Order: sequence, then structure tokens, then C-alpha cells
Amino acid sequence: MIIITGGSRGIGKYLLNTFLENDNVVFATYNSTTPENNIPEIYTKVDLTDYSAVSGWIKQITKNQTNLVLLNCMGINYNALAHNADISLWSNIIDTNLTGTYNVIRAVLPIMRKQQYGRIINFASVVAQIGVPGTSAYAASKAGLWGMTKSISAENVSKGITINTLNLGYFDIGMIRDVPYKYQQSIKEKIPTGNFGHPKNIKHAVNFLIQADYVSGSSIDINGGLF
Repeated sequence: MIIITGGSRGIGKYLLNTFLENDNVVFATYNSTTPENNIPEIYTKVDLTDYSAVSGWIKQITKNQTNLVLLNCMGINYNALAHNADISLWSNIIDTNLTGTYNVIRAVLPIMRKQQYGRIINFASVVAQIGVPGTSAYAASKAGLWGMTKSISAENVSKGITINTLNLGYFDIGMIRDVPYKYQQSIKEKIPTGNFGHPKNIKHAVNFLIQADYVSGSSIDINGGLF
């Protein structure tokens, strides 16, 4: 069974459709972006910063389900130079991207530990690695996933549960489409491959981590060589 946070757009939506095509049982969240095809059996609107809402959703969808795989694709952004940033908007990025991710992990871990199996994949970003002006909130929220992943791995890998992080570069999908064309071109010039990545590369990495039982606490870069 596949659980996807942020499954209504971008990479989350791409992975959701891929897993559905392969006849997997898939459940996904959305919040601010309503899915184009809002199928109640798949999508649930959940505020991931509200642990009680997250816990209730997880309990509902995991009844009689085994082999749980959690893909934390959800993420929001706020661009502002640090000295001008709105404190409440800055904090909301941390609450959503980092604490929201933890809330879902916290809700699924007891089930995974009982079943002695689980796969958790968090989605971070190259932005937290290279330093991009105006992204301190987003970068901090994604960098926080690295430490959290390692700690949770150490606590749970003996229970058959792996947790890893994918650090994504710029892909021809999702948030990059909101970036002005001129800036997109300047980003491409910095990527050694000279282009934005195809999301199939993410799918291949996800499939590998689902199948692997000896990879946990790792951070894998998928960025076209951009550092």
C-alpha cells in the first residue's frame, strides 16, 4: 500500500499516477491544491500540521492494509530574504514541511513496527545544499529532514523499517513551472547536464528504495550533477 503526502500536483501526482497504473493501492493527501480528478477513494484533504487530523486519516486508510510505503512529497515554499522575512510565514514553512512530515511518520510508525515492515521516503531538495537566496525557510525545512531521517532510521531499522531521503534537483514538473522562463534558463546553465530532470529518475529511485532492505538513513542526490 502506498501513502503519498502532497499527491495533488507535481512529483506527488506523478508518482501517484505511476503507482495506480501498476494496480497498487494508493492513498494521498492534498490541502491547498485540490486535485484535478478529486477521487474520494484516493484523495483526502488533510492539514498535516494537525497531528490529530493526520492520525485519524492514517488509522482510517490503513485498516486491513500491510506493506506500508510512505512517500512524503508534500512541500510549500516562501521566498524572502532573511532580513525581510515575515516571521509567521517563515515559521509556517517549518511547521508544514518539517513538522508536517514528522506528524505523518509518527502516525504510521506504530503500525509499521507492529507489522515488522515499512518504507519511508522523504523528499528534500538541492536548494538546501547549494544555497539559494531567498529560500532560508524552505532550505531549513528540507535540511531538517536529513537529521530526522537518520535518527528515525536508527530507531526502527531493526524492525524491518527503512527511511531515506531523496534530495531532488530541478525537474520538469512541479514548482519549477511557477518560475519565470528567464530564470529557468539561468538555472539550466548551472546544471551540468544542461536540462531539467525527467521525473522517471525519481520513480526509479523510489522503486529501488522500496525493494532495498539494506539501505536506511541515507541521503541520495538526484540533481543532474548540480552541487
